[in-house]
Amino acid sequence: MAHSVIKEIAGRKLSIETGRLANQAGGSVLLTYGETTILVAATAAGTPREGVDFLPLTVDYEERSYAAGKIPGSFFRREGRPSQEATLTARLTDRCLRPLFPKNFHNEIQVIVTVLSADQENDPDLLSIIGSSCALGLSNIPFDGPVSATRIGYIGDSIVVNPTFEDLKESKLDLVVAGTEESVVMVESGSDEISEEIILDAVRVGQENNREIISLQKEIIQIAAKEKMDIAGQGAINTDLMDSMKAYLGGRISDTVFTGTEKGERDGDLDNLKDEVRVNFAEEYDSEEISSIFESLVKKEVRSRILDKGERTDGRGLTEIRSITCDTSLIPRVHGSGLFNRGQTQIMTVLTLGSMADQQKLDTISPAESKRFMHHYNFPPYSVGEVRRVGNPGRREIGHGALAERAIAPVIPDAEEFPYTIRLVSEAFGSNGSTSMGSVCGSTLALMDAGVPIKAPVAGVAMGLVMDEDGKYAILTDIQGVEDFLGDMDFKVAGTANGVNALQMDIKIKGITPKVMEEALNQAKQARFVVLEKIQNTLDGPRADLSPHAPRMIRLTIPVDKIGTVIGPGGKTIRSIIEDTKASIDVENDGTVIVGSTDADAANKAIARIEDLTREVEIGGIYTGKVTRIMTFGAFVEVLPGKDALVHISELSEERVQSVEDVLEVGEEVTVLVTEKDPMGRLNASRKALLRTDGEAGSNESPSPPSGDSGNRSRFDRRSGGSSGSNRRGRFPGRGRG
Repeated sequence: MAHSVIKEIAGRKLSIETGRLANQAGGSVLLTYGETTILVAATAAGTPREGVDFLPLTVDYEERSYAAGKIPGSFFRREGRPSQEATLTARLTDRCLRPLFPKNFHNEIQVIVTVLSADQENDPDLLSIIGSSCALGLSNIPFDGPVSATRIGYIGDSIVVNPTFEDLKESKLDLVVAGTEESVVMVESGSDEISEEIILDAVRVGQENNREIISLQKEIIQIAAKEKMDIAGQGAINTDLMDSMKAYLGGRISDTVFTGTEKGERDGDLDNLKDEVRVNFAEEYDSEEISSIFESLVKKEVRSRILDKGERTDGRGLTEIRSITCDTSLIPRVHGSGLFNRGQTQIMTVLTLGSMADQQKLDTISPAESKRFMHHYNFPPYSVGEVRRVGNPGRREIGHGALAERAIAPVIPDAEEFPYTIRLVSEAFGSNGSTSMGSVCGSTLALMDAGVPIKAPVAGVAMGLVMDEDGKYAILTDIQGVEDFLGDMDFKVAGTANGVNALQMDIKIKGITPKVMEEALNQAKQARFVVLEKIQNTLDGPRADLSPHAPRMIRLTIPVDKIGTVIGPGGKTIRSIIEDTKASIDVENDGTVIVGSTDADAANKAIARIEDLTREVEIGGIYTGKVTRIMTFGAFVEVLPGKDALVHISELSEERVQSVEDVLEVGEEVTVLVTEKDPMGRLNASRKALLRTDGEAGSNESPSPPSGDSGNRSRFDRRSGGSSGSNRRGRFPGRGRG
């Protein structure tokens, strides 16, 4: 039997329906907001997965091209592997749900979200979270929800609830806050140097909206929910083994963990201690059970020392940052590079500049069609001392890369100021906590090393949290891997000295209060300033000029009605120029032409060809061109590419000419004076006029074309801080380094 509930949220109707589609799933809902519609189905295995001590949850987010009225752009014309946006939405949904399952529930769970309609106004990502929560609530799967999500924008001086794609173009904030009725579960945002105070206000407004949506979920769950499966007894701890192990170990866990040693040595010592415990209890107990209890004792020891004594495993104080070193220009030939070390976390970021034609084309259901700034992140197994298969980037790599990209994007110069496609690649050479924030710092160094005029340096830091059952907590600055694994929160904050550019908060508990979040933001702000100082001590700003290996981009402006002339039939003309000069040429609809090359001569040759194609013939101008046709009444001379002028037989010479062929032949180069344009736009020229003025010697010269240019030319010049005009054909940016 079908049931539905409807509520108006931010001026648009949110509809939740169940019982009509996907009824064999554990729980399913059809959600519509505006005209964006998704189907969510949640199903769990009937028995626990053997040999796991974690929650085996999988969230799959399926974009269907038909949802946006598109046919996939792939060769097979069907959907293939998930897009980056789909992967990020799946991760976003997973991170909201995961803390709300029972800790002892180890059954396989699969949540599948299918986008059926995308109205190009409302992002389906919020519906994915809301629908997944509702489907789980309706199912037989134990779930401590509901949870809801709201997007918050900041336009002008106002907070906007659930802004549309169009609204976000004007917004300085794109924040998604997810929460239960009582507390915040997840936060993710991109922003343009927004203050911590505005972010906290935005979270508060988001939570108020979340409570409205949760009430709607509760309404339909109360009507149609299935009985939850019984998991009593699953994951029960063997207290006898735990007591025996405590007595056997005494204080050795503490002695092993709190030695101030680095990750590799400490982990090795812990593994040796675990092996000893396994051997000692092997006759009576299962190896996996021994390992699980040993790890729980380690977790308890680390957390209690942090809460009770303010001690961390590496000897730092709660707000202390690990040692930081930075370097640039480490790799030859690349356009820019930056190395960032924080403790054992080591990130090398490399920058590449390309033409605007190198922009990434997006084949997704969102309105965006391309982007010119990209950040990619790689996490090889050796970075954590492991051996495993290397292949395509996984969800973690995509997520970390996107987070750093969001943090850096607000300081990237506009295409009008800096007409390049920009790609950053961060390589995690070593990992012990917050490689994504290390990638933000490495990216800043690489951008400045390359001479990209970023608005301000950006730095990032990861904050942690340890909270006990009584609500006692400690916030940790610059968490390392063990604190992330054994702690309750991973809160990444990146920004400039003026404000926050990106946030990502994940927790393992049911939620956190606004007070905890405010303290974490303020503590992160102080840490960010420390990291920014380290970066600027290495390089205080972008270098004065681009890398000598980077292409130089020169901007021309041609009349819009000349675009077709430059491109030519079927692109023939522009392809010919590119093939001849090896320069990149991008032509935009407003008449902007960007020519790029690392070779000054090649760029100037391409520019000359374009200017010749677009320059207008001037009456009284002197031109040298080839004879294209000979008629009985005169000859046609190509005075500019594609523009012929008729030289009448009477204007060929001061002497009487009996036949045109007596003085000219096809292909011969001749200099003429353009005398007029008739009412039909046809050009007439004279050779005789020049001969009369200069004598026969003048016929062998090649007079310069008339002064003036076909349009405005500019180039990116770091020394002047922007674009500078130029009408001299030989001008090209300098290639020295600052």
